[in-house]
Amino acid sequence: MTETGGPSGPEGTETPKPQADKPAQPQADTPTPPQGEVPPSPAPEQQWQSPSGATPPPPLPSYQPPQQQYANWKVGLGRPGVIPLRPLNLTDILDGAVTAMRRYWRMVFGAAAVTAVLTAALNLVGLLLVDTTGDLEKVRDLGPAATDQELMNQMLGVLGGSLASSFITLVATLLGTTILTGFLTVLMGRAVLGKPVTFKEAVKEATPRLLPLLGLTVLYTLAILVGAIFCLLPAIIPYTFWALASPAFILERGTVMEAFRRSVKLVSGMFWRVFGILLLAYVISSFLASIITLPFSFSAFLSIFGNLDQMYVPSTGDLILQSVGTVIAQTVVGPFTALVTVILYIDQRMRREGMDIELARAAGITPPPPPQAW
Repeated sequence: MTETGGPSGPEGTETPKPQADKPAQPQADTPTPPQGEVPPSPAPEQQWQSPSGATPPPPLPSYQPPQQQYANWKVGLGRPGVIPLRPLNLTDILDGAVTAMRRYWRMVFGAAAVTAVLTAALNLVGLLLVDTTGDLEKVRDLGPAATDQELMNQMLGVLGGSLASSFITLVATLLGTTILTGFLTVLMGRAVLGKPVTFKEAVKEATPRLLPLLGLTVLYTLAILVGAIFCLLPAIIPYTFWALASPAFILERGTVMEAFRRSVKLVSGMFWRVFGILLLAYVISSFLASIITLPFSFSAFLSIFGNLDQMYVPSTGDLILQSVGTVIAQTVVGPFTALVTVILYIDQRMRREGMDIELARAAGITPPPPPQAW
């Protein structure tokens, strides 16, 4: 065997054996320290240094794929105004209407109060001019001996007076609704962008469009009434498809027929969603309005628990008190439905036409660039 543990050499050749008492020879490349001195400890491993002594460059980071930045889904492209600039859900729409009522409460409730007083005044005048109390008293005074013909004649008189007063109420309501809708649509157009607007500016911008808007409102109401006469389902169709015509007419500044076509285009494909939101807003408004007007219709409410054989005939004081309750209810609740309709119009345009990007640019927000494909 060799020193290194390999196979032995040719036969007849002795392999020298190492002497146990002979010290090992130091390696040639390791200097032997002088006798009596301790050899220095080996220096720790040195990092690379430049000849000038500068700090070595930091190690290169490991590769990381680029992170794509997306807008926060809760605010979309931002929230400069009362709603986030993204497709809205039901909570966003209702919250946007309430936020606008809180933030611009002087203008919202001021305009609602003016239109409510105008509507109630016209309605009260119509009720006083078309006096149905005489016919109601005659029906009440009819005794058990009255013939069917006499009863029919008196009921026809009551019905004719009720239809006349209802027509006056409808006209007054259309006027008030037109004025309030035009004003609040202009206001919401600024509120979405978070821009300040004064009462004078909103009135100046809405006034030239009020007369055509009244014609649009009349056509919309007649379509619903005609549909309701035949069946409930046909009334739902124009009610939903043309619901967004008023905000489209004000904000897009087109013609009446263009506004109707725009509303149909925006609602198409989302009929039941639009109908459900509008119906919910109407139910909320009607419920709150009934709570507000109940104390002002106390006499009529008590008549339910009175003698059923006696017909309730409201006095002039009862009519005035009911008008006051209607004014308060319309002032508090009336703007809610109009604001929900405008926000729903904006939501449909953001979903279908990318209006959120246009609104962001109008509000001074730079939309993020689209993500790049790798």
